[in-house]
Amino acid sequence: MSKIAIKVESLSKRYRIGFEKQARDTLAEVISDWITSPIRNYRRLRNLTKFEGQEQEIQEVEDIIWALRDISFEIKPGEVIGVIGNNGAGKSTLLKILSRITYPTHGTVTLNGRVSSLLEVGTGFHPELTGRDNVYLNGTILGMTRDEIDRKFDEIVDFSGISKFIDTPVKFYSSGMGVRLAFSVAAHLEPEILLIDEVLSVGDAAFQKKSLGKMEEVSRLGRTVLFVSHNMGAVRSLCSRGLLLESGILTMDDNVDAVINQYLSSKDVSLLGRLNWSEADAPQDQELILFGIEMVSKDGEVKTTFQIDEGFEIRIHYQIVEEIKNLRLYLRFKTTMSETVFATYEDAQIQQGFNRKPGHYTAIAKIPPNILNNMTYRIYLGFDSPGHKVLIPGKEYLEVDIIDTSDGYRYVPGAFDGPIRPVIDWRVNES
Repeated sequence: MSKIAIKVESLSKRYRIGFEKQARDTLAEVISDWITSPIRNYRRLRNLTKFEGQEQEIQEVEDIIWALRDISFEIKPGEVIGVIGNNGAGKSTLLKILSRITYPTHGTVTLNGRVSSLLEVGTGFHPELTGRDNVYLNGTILGMTRDEIDRKFDEIVDFSGISKFIDTPVKFYSSGMGVRLAFSVAAHLEPEILLIDEVLSVGDAAFQKKSLGKMEEVSRLGRTVLFVSHNMGAVRSLCSRGLLLESGILTMDDNVDAVINQYLSSKDVSLLGRLNWSEADAPQDQELILFGIEMVSKDGEVKTTFQIDEGFEIRIHYQIVEEIKNLRLYLRFKTTMSETVFATYEDAQIQQGFNRKPGHYTAIAKIPPNILNNMTYRIYLGFDSPGHKVLIPGKEYLEVDIIDTSDGYRYVPGAFDGPIRPVIDWRVNES
């Protein structure tokens, strides 16, 4: 067996951005545009080679973007690598190149071993065919022989959990059912190299857990795994090493904890306990403006650190510009690994169908004492109108530290297992 499973050398990928097509008002304009467009397109295509090797000039070409820039790394057989970064960092492009779905502009990729990729689940599924037929079709596309599929068919279907519908056309499947079946086929390919791109988030919680277990099993068998995910908890539990991509550049290649910490430290989260915006800078929609968010103690002090038994308030200041139907403000507490601890909603006690009129509002969420553990949390919030639209997309805004310096009356001071540590009333009766 080769000592290197994946070798990437000076890998770059660039794309040409399309231009918005302008509407033509007259027949003469349409004819003129039809005649001249081949010339314009030829000139734009020349830009893709005109600046070869000229780094500064390349950046000035408006219709070219670099998804990856001069990426190099090596992965040994049996390593499980997490690839992390913000949206648009180049993670999916990297996996598509490794999967030979697209080709690099520059650089080389060497793969030693059979490769299976799960990038866009359901790729190769035919909606008119049954689940059974698509197992064979998709398995064949992924490189399995018919005998191999015959041998593993029952195991694939059992893992997917949709045996009841295996002879139903896929066009009648929910998206979750399609995900489960597609992952199950790919997971049973037994490749030397497995490439997975943020697909587990589509399935339900039970299937995500089962899928992560399958990936752990794959890694224990000595296969190489490249795992792209925004779930830092999953990355940390599965991977020993991490690659951090930022704007197409590999900025860090180190042990997974160091890479995750670097990634999280670069996120735009306030460590001051308060965020305020002017109307020009505020997160907003045409119907709603978010002006501020703050964490306040029972004494009215804005701060970022609270005792476990203290309790505090989160205050969200916003303005409704136009009347909104079914407004929902949602708040989530997350660990620094981006795992949701709990979620709460402003409209939880309000029946569906209410309208909120224009005006300035302050929503106050009271976080009770003796719930959170001795650790750091991220506060994530957003606004939507269920069934209508997303108003302000959810985002992490604040970071809060919960500490325990008590005398141990209830618990021994310090962190316990898990993201929460509620005080539970216990009773022991002598029988």
